[in-house]
Amino acid sequence: MNPSRRNLIKWLSLVPGVAMAGGIGANAFAAPRFPGKRPPVGQRKFTSEAVEALIASTKKKIADPELAWLFENCFPNTLDTTVEIGRLDGYEDTFVVTGDIDAMWLRDSSAQVWPYLPLTPKDEALRKLFRGLIRRQARCIAIDPYANAFLPDPKGKSKLDWAQADQTDMHPGVAERKWEIDSLCYPVRLAHGYWQTTGDREPFDDTWRAATRLILRTFREQQRKDGPGPYHFQRQSPNPTESQFLHGYGQPTRPVGMIHQMFRPSDDATVYPFNIPGNLFAVVTLRRLAQMHASFYGDQVFADECHALADEIAAAVEQYGVVKDPQGDYWAYEVDGYGNQLFMDDANVPSLLALPYLESAAHDARYQRTRDRVWSAHNPYFFKGSAAEGVGGPHEGLRMIWPMSIMMKAFTTDDVAEQRQCLHWLKTTHAGTGFMHEAFDQDDPKQFTRVWFAWANTLFGELVVHLADKHPDSLRRV
Repeated sequence: MNPSRRNLIKWLSLVPGVAMAGGIGANAFAAPRFPGKRPPVGQRKFTSEAVEALIASTKKKIADPELAWLFENCFPNTLDTTVEIGRLDGYEDTFVVTGDIDAMWLRDSSAQVWPYLPLTPKDEALRKLFRGLIRRQARCIAIDPYANAFLPDPKGKSKLDWAQADQTDMHPGVAERKWEIDSLCYPVRLAHGYWQTTGDREPFDDTWRAATRLILRTFREQQRKDGPGPYHFQRQSPNPTESQFLHGYGQPTRPVGMIHQMFRPSDDATVYPFNIPGNLFAVVTLRRLAQMHASFYGDQVFADECHALADEIAAAVEQYGVVKDPQGDYWAYEVDGYGNQLFMDDANVPSLLALPYLESAAHDARYQRTRDRVWSAHNPYFFKGSAAEGVGGPHEGLRMIWPMSIMMKAFTTDDVAEQRQCLHWLKTTHAGTGFMHEAFDQDDPKQFTRVWFAWANTLFGELVVHLADKHPDSLRRV
């Protein structure tokens, strides 16, 4: 063997993850080895044969071995680590924690299982999981429609250190009581998606029907046409985004038909109480409720009420939630009905960037202008560093990019080059952990928050499945 070949083999043997396979000729080296990060089979919370089959078939479509490894770790993370299956009051019950916080967020739990929804026709165990979660969420809404997070024990007392002294009307079973429109929208999205996918009406009993009536009532209350309504929230914290203005009722508004929201999907306080992504999500939600009630119960009166409120909100958003600009109008992030408008975006979904993903707005010229501004210096929470670029938010502060925003950028484009760039950023910023995180520093991905954030993990898996189905070229080279 000549010295140059001998030196090459010696050098390669020192590179972590590179395995020797046979000789030094073409295809002589195996792909880099990446240790599996999933729990052992016997320690996984839930296993689905359909999910495992999809992992195997999707991995074959991914050219980059590290990206395939990330997908295999992340896509089943919700099932592997966060799902508790049981029975409650004689029915199937599913409780889904968010990850490193032992509580169930209505938003997170819905989003965490959403990527598995297309597989439910093939897997009865998955259908039981969805039925149990739909029931559990309905029970949570019945406990308190203003709460965002709940406990496994419906009669328990919150053990979250930051929530125990909150000045609000806490109820047993509630982990945190921050009013966010999307907390009531996501369970409807999940229930509607499950029904549309399976045709199964079994979980939509009187309890679910009553919970969804409560959703309509709460949306109406938070239009605040006859006063501030029952909800208020204050918290003693050095972080001002953890509490609300004016005795917990929020900044002044003019009642114009939109729904007030005290906290964003990031759980940070709103500046102006009319959050545009949240209100647009509510419009879609009300139309879904109308369809379901008309179909399940023949309740056209309730369906008409939902449509009427959706129409009212949509008209108000169109009038007050659009920023007029000589180069073309675009969506605001928050407004107050007096003419004051805030433009920014937050990485959590619903966001301006994610509007088409949630079917809350068309992928039209207005959205494209909004999207361009979100991914630019016009957005004070857009960060661009040596490691990546993306959107963050006040929740983790400046310089901190949320992988979720990069995923939404990839979800909302048909440009393969843009999709590949997003995959590259995601692949190179997991800091060797094999999982996605809440946020990472724009220049140093090793500085990150939340080592176990199941929503981000599963959303990444959903993105890869989406690309494999709709844009396979994006996975053939990264």
